[in-house]
Amino acid sequence: MLKGISPLLSPDLLAILCRMGHGDEIVLADAHFPGESSNPRIIRADGLRIPDLLDALLPLFALDDYVKDPLIMMAPEPRDTIDPAVEKAYRAAVDRHAPQTAPIARIGRQDFYERARKAFAVVMTGETAKYANIILKKGVTI
Repeated sequence: MLKGISPLLSPDLLAILCRMGHGDEIVLADAHFPGESSNPRIIRADGLRIPDLLDALLPLFALDDYVKDPLIMMAPEPRDTIDPAVEKAYRAAVDRHAPQTAPIARIGRQDFYERARKAFAVVMTGETAKYANIILKKGVTI
């Protein structure tokens, strides 16, 4: 156990965050996401909700402020709807730790899957909300 680091961050997740470089991306995936088939580097965070994980992770993780969209979520398919409370909860966590961060962008499902394939890692959470996946682009820590 380490002082000042949330117990929600496992040793494996802390190691991944430490190994990431500027511009690398990490996916915080909901429980529905096909993580195992989309990226070989999977971290399990079963039972954790993404807003809680964001609150634990963001004090240690600089978001990239050199890009237009350091936060990206999946856009819904035309016949689906999203729960605006999901993005609102994510934004609240971001605003507590990095309030200057640009708004959360949305990209199509297939584009999101492609980004996930290229991401540094995918964190599989216990989040059950639909369209709750989010990509974080790492910035420079100063």
